[in-house]
Amino acid sequence: MVLAREMLNKVVLLSDGTIVGVVHTLTFDYKTGSLVNVVVRPKNEVEGLKKEDGYYIIPFESVRSVSDYVVIDRKRI
Repeated sequence: MVLAREMLNKVVLLSDGTIVGVVHTLTFDYKTGSLVNVVVRPKNEVEGLKKEDGYYIIPFESVRSVSDYVVIDRKRI
């Protein structure tokens, strides 16, 4: 199990090793408590990622793993 606060400020990578940025915050469904999105402060421009107000919005379901990095499966974005 990974606590949401442990994800903050971790580097976000795509599964191919591309650095996306750093976790800025997380959004969740307050009714269920489920994580919905990972909001990432960009370090690089990455085509195909949804961007709002200067941040990438990545669906939590695309997170492949969390350890020293948050790894995103690009195919699931």
